[in-house]
Amino acid sequence: MTRLPMISAQKLIQKLLKAGFQDAPKRGKGSHRALIRYDENESSHLVIIPLRDPIPKGTLLSIIKQSGLTRDEFLKLIGK
Repeated sequence: MTRLPMISAQKLIQKLLKAGFQDAPKRGKGSHRALIRYDENESSHLVIIPLRDPIPKGTLLSIIKQSGLTRDEFLKLIGK
């Protein structure tokens, strides 16, 4: 299994926006940013990203789980 890379919040946000996420209205204040994505069956995935560089590994695992992506899909998304 491939290890998770060290990634900054800005790079992660860019990759998630390209994957179909969009800014969540009225969410993510201060040092956090919120992104949301709707599936074809209208279920939503809300991801809260702390604006840190790099994002801690445990937090990154939580973001992957919140996004509804598998670990392999996530690694492919960020190009690893």
